[in-house]
Amino acid sequence: MSEKKVGRIASGTASMTDQILEQIPTPVMAADRELKITYMNAGVASSSASHGRRSGRSTVTNSSRKSFAGESGCMISTEHACSSVHQPRSVLESHRRPVRIGAARRWCRPLLLTVMLCIGPFHAAALANDEIVLGMSTALSGPAAKLGQNMRAGVLAAVEEANRAGGIRGRKFRLITLDDGYEPARTGPNMRKLVDEHKVLVVIGNVGTPTAVAAIPIANESKTPFFGAYTGAGVLRKSPPDRYVINYRASYAEETAAMVDALVNNAGLKPEEIAFFTQRDAYGDAGFVGGITALKRHGLKNEQQIAHGRYERNTLAVEGGLAEILQADAPQQAVIMVGAYAPCAKFIRLARDIGLNARFLNVSFVGTAPLAKSLGKAGDGVIITQVVPHFESDLPIVRECRQALRSLDVSAQPTFGSLEGYIATRILIRALRTAKTPLTRDGAVDALEGLGQFDFGIGVPLQLSRTDHQASHGVWPTVIRGGKIASFDWNELRTDSE
Repeated sequence: MSEKKVGRIASGTASMTDQILEQIPTPVMAADRELKITYMNAGVASSSASHGRRSGRSTVTNSSRKSFAGESGCMISTEHACSSVHQPRSVLESHRRPVRIGAARRWCRPLLLTVMLCIGPFHAAALANDEIVLGMSTALSGPAAKLGQNMRAGVLAAVEEANRAGGIRGRKFRLITLDDGYEPARTGPNMRKLVDEHKVLVVIGNVGTPTAVAAIPIANESKTPFFGAYTGAGVLRKSPPDRYVINYRASYAEETAAMVDALVNNAGLKPEEIAFFTQRDAYGDAGFVGGITALKRHGLKNEQQIAHGRYERNTLAVEGGLAEILQADAPQQAVIMVGAYAPCAKFIRLARDIGLNARFLNVSFVGTAPLAKSLGKAGDGVIITQVVPHFESDLPIVRECRQALRSLDVSAQPTFGSLEGYIATRILIRALRTAKTPLTRDGAVDALEGLGQFDFGIGVPLQLSRTDHQASHGVWPTVIRGGKIASFDWNELRTDSE
């Protein structure tokens, strides 16, 4: 560390020492001044005490928004009319009554200066009532916009619910959301901005697999928790897990395995009678690989027997993928779909118009509500697996989600996406309440891993630990009936096949 920087740190800490000494009921010599203390990343970065001089940095006043300068740090400014660190009236008016500092005060100052050099960062955290900043890079525009908007609604509902209850030890949450349009090329810069500029504590609820592929290296490099992403891809579920990548939801492999098991065991289909329609990227590949693995458990010898159509991300060019499936040797009785709602809806409408008499099954990422809306009457019988209970169920946490959404917008309608965002954020908040202070990024990871087995009232057990970074393995099937989303029992496939 340079001598100049050490001098700045010592000077800043000396200013803090003066501030504490001023609280002692001994007269002090004080001038009309502004005292500014800035902590960055829980370390003293700069400090200045000036006579009638203003700094170029942001300050905290009654009319200006609080500045946040680090995952566990804060930006503090004191002025005569507005102070983020309370000053007695005698101190604020001391310029009217200049007196000499006593001998006891001179003796105390070196000792306090030494102590403050050691505990300065922790003192800042104790003095400041700063925000807990969460970040999200998600699809707010483009073909997957509804997914990002729904996820954000649930995260925000949980955040504001926690804020109404006082936050965590008096610190309120703030959510910063950046739009990546479901494009990895935009996710990287967004992540850098969230991590480096906004200094978020946790990145939560990012939407998509290809975007997660772009985000994870940045999360790991910056040691920033990447929690509750809206994706079930295996890249987020390594063994042993990446320390900073922690999931709420079941994997795509678990969703497609549930479909395959039901189609074979309940509907009586042969493996080669099950086709796949997937997005041509990491998301589609994750679902396809999981499905093939499940089919091999049911006797599939050669995966080349499986019809597989694909389409390009963020397009509606599904005709080629449909042609691939129609050209299969065996008649296809079911199509497992791993895509976004707009292209999947187009595929289903075209397939039915052509006369493909098959069951259509979608993984949760498709976006159930927008899929049903896009399909209209053509949606009857389309199955979608979910990673949360039905949003109209009477489970306590589901009721709480509906209430939290209405508190933000009385016209808000719950969705599976908003419920997932809400549950993931509630899990994070529960963990942060147990974290040691000051809150840090690594501390947030430790707190999540420390949850162990816990019950959130969703009907399945949850668990997080150092070796298990996926809280839930639950999969709930649903079906579109009359434009509505209804709960579904896999045994109904048996009835349909008879």
